[in-house]
Amino acid sequence: MNLLLVGLNQKTASLELREKLAGLIPDLPAAYLRLKEFPEFAEIILYSTCNRVELLCLAEDATAALERLRAFFSGAPDVSPEALSASLYQHQGAEAVRHLFRVAASLDSMVLGEPQILGQIKEAYRQATEQEATGPVLNRLLHKSFTVAKRVRTETGIGDHAVSVSYVAVGLARKVFGELAGLTVLLLGAGEMAELALEHLRTQGVGRLIVANRTLERGLRLAERYQGEAVSLEELEEQLGGADILISSTGSETYLLRRDQVRAAMRRRKQRPLFLIDIAVPRDLDPAINELDNVYLYNIDDLQEVAEQGWQKRRQEVARAERLVAEETVKFQEWLLTLEVYPTIIGLKEKAAAICQAELKKTLNQLGPISEEQRQSLEVLLNSVSQKLLHDPIIFLKRNHHRKNPHLELDLARRLFNLDQDRQTEESEEEES
Repeated sequence: MNLLLVGLNQKTASLELREKLAGLIPDLPAAYLRLKEFPEFAEIILYSTCNRVELLCLAEDATAALERLRAFFSGAPDVSPEALSASLYQHQGAEAVRHLFRVAASLDSMVLGEPQILGQIKEAYRQATEQEATGPVLNRLLHKSFTVAKRVRTETGIGDHAVSVSYVAVGLARKVFGELAGLTVLLLGAGEMAELALEHLRTQGVGRLIVANRTLERGLRLAERYQGEAVSLEELEEQLGGADILISSTGSETYLLRRDQVRAAMRRRKQRPLFLIDIAVPRDLDPAINELDNVYLYNIDDLQEVAEQGWQKRRQEVARAERLVAEETVKFQEWLLTLEVYPTIIGLKEKAAAICQAELKKTLNQLGPISEEQRQSLEVLLNSVSQKLLHDPIIFLKRNHHRKNPHLELDLARRLFNLDQDRQTEESEEEES
């Protein structure tokens, strides 16, 4: 049996092409029903995220299965064969295992070390099992991918450092306040990046949200989405007195807050810390504000600099993470090989047992009548000789020293002991009878 993976991701395909292929599987039960009808697949799982669409399967005939996988992708409407051919990649055997492990561990993601992809793989696996599309091999492989992702997360620092501006903003806020639960956030403007920072702050349990926007209607819509309240820009100074964190992202061409305004607000606040994030370009907040005591002002360049430091630190952890992936890939391949070895081991034992029984029968015919105890002694002797003769060949097969071609020794053993010829002879005798 062969493990095969075919897919495309953000490195090989445009967003437009990924969207079209993702549209192949809006109805997962129907997609799995179609895939399970193909005799080439023994087990299969498919998963689609914003950055990739991949199919992983177990098949006996690798060539036929790969053709079927490519044909499935070709079924997407409005997809040119040229674009598809140039974008699809395929992996087989150990490379398919390694690729899945790297995906689950977020080593193949657009944002290195981001944890969301593992949740998406787990959800895809849950859906595949619901459709009874997986079996013992893919079940073990997917569970092993979860273990690999956990090892990479816990044994390396690949996810320890913020690499997005919004995450950096939250990290800096925690340095100022410690716990963020219950703090008041004032959102100035409704820019996309500011809203993303707000989403991350909400995961930290911040309390009250106030949205101050030039267009009150837009501010009301945003406030409603996050269970907050909306105010006008004219109320900005008044609201500043009760806010702990201000995120600013407007299109203003002049400063919306100056040093003197914030200094006055700090007196009313009795010098409670104030954390300001200015993501706007041009800036909304006067840089001189940062000169005030207990006021912490960061602009977009400050945040991006910290984010780049996080990227560098994550990249330094990649080598360790790749080593863990390689180690787990070898372990899984060794387990997979045992599945292929056991039929040969069973065949050896069955052939040896058949020979022993045949020789025992001939010997008993020549000896004539003997006691039951003597007969059992002969059986024990033959079984003992058989087991000792097969011990070394079986250990040799299990260890499999030929890493480049693991099937070479298996094929050699089957030919050496004539197992396949014996099997063909048995099948012919059954057909004749």
